Amino acid sequence: MSDLLRVEGLRLGYGRADVVHAIDLTVARGSIVSLIGSNGAGKTTILRALSGLMKPRAGAIRFLDGTPADIAGEAAHRVARRGIVQVPEGRQVFANLTVAENLRLGAYHAPGPEVARRQEAVVARFPRLGERLGQQAGYLSGGEQQMLAMGRALMAEPVLLLLDEPSMGLAPLIVEEIFSIIADLRREGRTILLVEQNATAALGVADHAYVLETGRIRLQGPAAEIARNPEVTAAYLGL
Repeated sequence: MSDLLRVEGLRLGYGRADVVHAIDLTVARGSIVSLIGSNGAGKTTILRALSGLMKPRAGAIRFLDGTPADIAGEAAHRVARRGIVQVPEGRQVFANLTVAENLRLGAYHAPGPEVARRQEAVVARFPRLGERLGQQAGYLSGGEQQMLAMGRALMAEPVLLLLDEPSMGLAPLIVEEIFSIIADLRREGRTILLVEQNATAALGVADHAYVLETGRIRLQGPAAEIARNPEVTAAYLGL
């Protein structure tokens, strides 16, 4: 598979402190890459930089779809236009808007008939959203809000989907359902960078994985090999 994203020497920080230290990572087209690590390791900070919400202090973010470009420091709306779409940690749906309105916001730049087609596809994937299109998003369960956040992102038809902690705060059965949907997206050829503390679930769907510790890549390799690594099993898999 060809590379879709290459991150080279990425350094990120807040105030005077660096929290991500010159990391390199690659996401192949049509793959799921998991970035695992403990809370505070810098995982969400990396996604913020990739989606244009944070300007790197150094390094390159090379997006290789269409005309290759270094998008480090590019504005978030321009990054989204390129097809990099993030599902944020904590879901962050628009609570006072309906499910349908939330979905339509994900395709704000698409023509009307295309928005309707995309919404039909999202509802087919998430039938519970179809049952609640007129309901305010704030009244959905946590699992339904996660489905809505993912559906809103899919309305943009992303080239690269960034998922930030999709299992956070959800019951085990809902986590299983969410990761089944992520696996389905992979089979359909979607490219996904998945940030997740639930290492067992993340490594179970991923092709490749990186282990992040205090802002540095500690290990990387095929996800199946990372899952068998004694250091990873002891630190993250509870084995």
